[in-house]
Amino acid sequence: MDSKASASVETSATGPIYVSSAVTTAAKILVVGHFAVGKTTLIGSLSEITPLRTEEKMTQASMHVDDLRGAPDKVTTTVALDFGRLTLSEELVLYLFGTPGQQRFMQLWEDMARGALGALLLVDPARLEETFPVIDLIDEYGLEYAIAVNSFDAASHFEEAEIREALDLLPDTPVIYCDARDQRSSAQALVTLVRHLLRRAA
Repeated sequence: MDSKASASVETSATGPIYVSSAVTTAAKILVVGHFAVGKTTLIGSLSEITPLRTEEKMTQASMHVDDLRGAPDKVTTTVALDFGRLTLSEELVLYLFGTPGQQRFMQLWEDMARGALGALLLVDPARLEETFPVIDLIDEYGLEYAIAVNSFDAASHFEEAEIREALDLLPDTPVIYCDARDQRSSAQALVTLVRHLLRRAA
């Protein structure tokens, strides 16, 4: 990156456009999960730049393909990717790539997973069974991951032990509860993933 561009103080609607010249490490992180679990919302709450979104309005045709039982008010869907950026420290910046949740877009995973350091897997505790195809893809591409339980409401709360058993997780796979709409909560989930990746690397 051009050093003059890096030093620029020009900003977007949400933060600096350019990465600080002090940053020495950049990491690609996937934000994954099944359809309508909150991936776009989480990246939007975290990104220090205006996030790139590839959302389209849902049509009558998609209603016969996409299961809206868990998200009856959903009117748009990601058809390619979401992209955001978060500077985690003076030396580390994370590039966040949100994957589409529908099975018909799974062919995009191969390109998006290339070079990714790990994945933050968002799950809806009321629809845990929809998470298994995503875990299969994570395993297929050899990604380390952490579970972020997006707590939509108190009625669908499950204890960590129940989540672990239901998803058949390894003992060292982190599980954290978050609210994808809340910046601090989403950031804590991301920090949990990064710490897990650092431990695995060590």
